[in-house]
This record gives sequence, structure tokens and C-alpha cells, in this order.
Amino acid sequence: MTGRVVLVRHGETEWSRRGRHTGTTDLPLTAAGEAAAAGVAGLLADVLAGSSLAAVYTSPLRRARRTADLAGLGAGAVVDPDLVEWNYGEQEGRTTAEIRQQRAGWTLWRDGVTGGETAAEVAVRADRVLARVRVVQGDVAIVAHGHLLRVLAARWLGCPPEYGRFLALSAAGVSVLGHEYATPVLERWNLTASIPGAADDGRDPTGY
Repeated sequence: MTGRVVLVRHGETEWSRRGRHTGTTDLPLTAAGEAAAAGVAGLLADVLAGSSLAAVYTSPLRRARRTADLAGLGAGAVVDPDLVEWNYGEQEGRTTAEIRQQRAGWTLWRDGVTGGETAAEVAVRADRVLARVRVVQGDVAIVAHGHLLRVLAARWLGCPPEYGRFLALSAAGVSVLGHEYATPVLERWNLTASIPGAADDGRDPTGY
């Protein structure tokens, strides 16, 4: 691969605003999420600095597809089923605080979920995405979900998927994966636009 991989997390949904784990539940963006998604276009212009994208991939879930559209990435975007969010199983729709009432000290990265995917299974999907991306000549954009993108970045670096716990990612955050010589690196991480009235404090409330 000769280019970079630009990661875009979808804008805010009602569940993400409340810190509820949102895997395969197909929710729309909030009004603030739509505004932040539109703000991604400016971030991309800064990141790409005049370069064009050779390919765009998006999760099939509507919060990601809508973000791609609002960010100016929808035309020609390829929907990739491997980009859906982590399947949280019985933890779907629950906050970390609620889960910890039954499982003291629970974290997604260390303890996993019941009836959903393991970190290793999410990493298998991320690895398939990266294998497809690496044959593209030029910059690529991926619009998807917080935990999936954190696993993908960890795998880009050659780390176990659990390394994603160190990579907090805000709603509508933009990040760049690249190379320093032949070494995969994080070039930029979690860039966000300043959106008047947005409630996002830069922390992912489901990121534990």
C-alpha cells in the first residue's frame, strides 16, 4: 500500500450519547451527530491536504452510512459487512455502569461479553478489512464504529486487539494510519471539529 488509511467514527446517536453499548442495533444520528458528521468534511480536507481518496469503505449500519454522506464520502463508498460494530451480545444497549452492577470492575477489553463476539473474533474481521485496504494504491477512508476502529488500529500496528483500550475515539473523530518508512504508525488520532452546542466531551463513554 502506498497511501494512508483515514478512519472516521460515526457521529453521535442517542445511545452513544448515553453511553449505551451499540453494536448491531441500527440507530440514526442525533441532530448533534449530524452536525458533527458534516464537520468531518473540514477535518478530511485538512488531513488529505489536496490529495484524493482512492477508495472509501463504510459499515452497512445507517449511522455510519449517514456520516459518510454528510462528510462528503458517500459517493462511490463500498459497504463492507466486516465493518459492523462489535457484537456485544447480552451487553447490547447497556451502559458500563449497569453491567458493573452485576460484574464488578467489568471492562469490555479484559472481560468481553456474553453471547457476542470476542476481541479475537473482531480482530479477524479487522484483519480482513486491512488485507483489502493494503492492495489499494493511494489513500483510503473507512467510516465505521468506535470499538471496531480501535481494534483495526491496533491490528494495523501489529498489536493484539486488546491494545485498542489505549485508543479512545470520540464520535465523529478522525484518525490517520500511515507508515514511517516501512513501519506502520499512527500519524494522527482522534481529531474532532468544534461544533457549537455539541455535548461530546471527547471521551467515549463506552470505552472501558
